[in-house]
Order: sequence, then structure tokens, then C-alpha cells
Amino acid sequence: MTERISDAEHAVMEVLWEESPLTAQEVAERVPAERDWSANTVKTLLGRLLAKSVIAHEEDGRRYRYRPLVDRADYVGGESRRFMDRLFGGKLTPLVAHLAERDAITDQDIAEIEALLKELKS
Repeated sequence: MTERISDAEHAVMEVLWEESPLTAQEVAERVPAERDWSANTVKTLLGRLLAKSVIAHEEDGRRYRYRPLVDRADYVGGESRRFMDRLFGGKLTPLVAHLAERDAITDQDIAEIEALLKELKS
């Protein structure tokens, strides 16, 4: 994915990753209610995502059904890598240290990280 997607576009993508293909109206109905978006807003965002080639659409009578072209795991991987590259020189350790210094890591988080590291070593 060459062009980044906005937070608003990401909300639409989350809906499509959960279920697709969907019409614009169906996407609008599934976007979290706190967004308070009209169907026209969702159509605008779908148009932007089409222009960025991260979704595709197919005709279904007089309407379109939209589906993602980018896998969620691939998107998360790319965004995570960009985040670490931009803020932490591409290294995970400074990110974890930053979170730990600000008490953003719970005992449960530490236990899960330790279990993951143990699994990766074996």
C-alpha cells in the first residue's frame, strides 16, 4: 500500500474487513454510531478508498458492493513498521521502553510479552 489512509477511511475499512462485500448503505449502518455519519459521508470515504486502490467495487443492479483489496494483517503490519521507523528508528525495544516508562504497560501485558518471547525462542 503506497498511500496512507486517514482515520475516517480506516473506520470504513474496519467495517469492510469485518464483512464484505457491502453496499454503501450497509457500510453506513455498520460504522460505529458515535461517528454520526450520513450515507453521503460514507460514499465520499468509499470514493477516496477506491482512488487509493485499497478497495474494489462491483455492480449489483443499481448499486455497488465494496470489498477490501488490502488484508487487515498486511495493513496493520505496514502501519506498525512505519510507526516504529518514524518514532523509534525501526527498533522495538525503544518502543517498549517508552511505554514502560510511562506506566502504559500492565502486569498482564508483561506476562503476555514474556509468553510471546518464550514461544518465539522455542
